[in-house]
Amino acid sequence: MKTKTEVKNNRGILRTAMAKTGKMVTKANDFALLKTEEVVSGSLEVTTQWQTVADKAIKGGLKLAAKQQDLTFDALNEIKGQLKESKKRFVKLVN
Repeated sequence: MKTKTEVKNNRGILRTAMAKTGKMVTKANDFALLKTEEVVSGSLEVTTQWQTVADKAIKGGLKLAAKQQDLTFDALNEIKGQLKESKKRFVKLVN
């Protein structure tokens, strides 16, 4: 049978171990929260940068598309004018 002093010593050892374990778990939790916050902040920063790049690309793409559209319509108008002129010449040759 264990004596009362042995039981008290065992309880003291358990309390000490539990207290140390609690402190270690708290430190680990604080560390995990800190690292998670750093990762989220970094992700938001990188996302903001990529959003800026995408915004510039879209705006540049829209300007390019508008210029290409203008060039296409200008070319079509030129072809239309040339076809009208060719038609007039052809009609004169046939008549």
